[in-house]
Amino acid sequence: MSMVSEALRNEETRVGGRRTVAGVVNSIETLEGDGFLVRRPFPKASFSEFDPFLLLDEMGPMELPPGKAKGAPDHPHRGFETVTYLLSGDMEHKDSRGHAGRLRAGDVQWMTAGAGVIHSEMPAGEFARDGGYLHGFQLWVNLPKRDKMMNPRYQEIPNSRIPKATSADGLVRVRVIAGEAMGEKAVIETRTPIIYLHYKIEPGGAATQQAPGAYNAFAYVVAGEGLFGAEGERAADGQMVLFAQDGAEVRIENPANAKATLEVLLIAGLPLGEPVARYGPFVMNTQAEIRQAIEDYRLGRMGAIDF
Repeated sequence: MSMVSEALRNEETRVGGRRTVAGVVNSIETLEGDGFLVRRPFPKASFSEFDPFLLLDEMGPMELPPGKAKGAPDHPHRGFETVTYLLSGDMEHKDSRGHAGRLRAGDVQWMTAGAGVIHSEMPAGEFARDGGYLHGFQLWVNLPKRDKMMNPRYQEIPNSRIPKATSADGLVRVRVIAGEAMGEKAVIETRTPIIYLHYKIEPGGAATQQAPGAYNAFAYVVAGEGLFGAEGERAADGQMVLFAQDGAEVRIENPANAKATLEVLLIAGLPLGEPVARYGPFVMNTQAEIRQAIEDYRLGRMGAIDF
């Protein structure tokens, strides 16, 4: 039985019912990397802690003219995981340990930085030259203390291998990036129990997803406007819905009179409950470990991208 399955089973014996909504958070707009626009619901001054998640960025959506595609050149990571999910575009990844990969529409890269890498995320080939439509997400997931200094690894899952399901009435579709939904299990292995789902719900459709009450859970509205939680709280494009820890499932509904498909990322995870020390791209448990990470980076101990 998977970690997620076992956690769901144990939680269902303790807490039942549908979760309510604890709040709705607006995104802020900021520039990252070489200057590409992102929408970020967290972290920000008014909302920074959401164990085990550290950051969610929506890249775009934006139309990039020829020669204007942006990326994130060489930069370090240590102590956490980055999950890149590309909806549209074409990006190349390289790192200081000799890894090279490519992400196209629908692909997912789950990178466990662990002990540390220098990483580059740049527009690829014809997309860099000709421009095009860029849209995607990057989620940062904290690593438990036992895994902070593990060897870096990648799980790169092409669109064709992402498990997908459709409801019997055809109104709900889901892509299962991590965890389980509608009878489908993700192929990605996580270091702590995580649920990461991409729902598309047509007008009149609704999804009810198991999410143990012990998990922190949120929904991010990618497109459209829908109703969330037991009380049907309304949220729209670019807003993040926080679910209270008062039930074992969450509900998302697209009203029958809606004019468009509701598109939502539903993300949940078991809190680590460990101290967090952060400095830019380093996430450790103590300030001493952060100082060591900075020194290792400055002295070149994380290597360099040379290919």
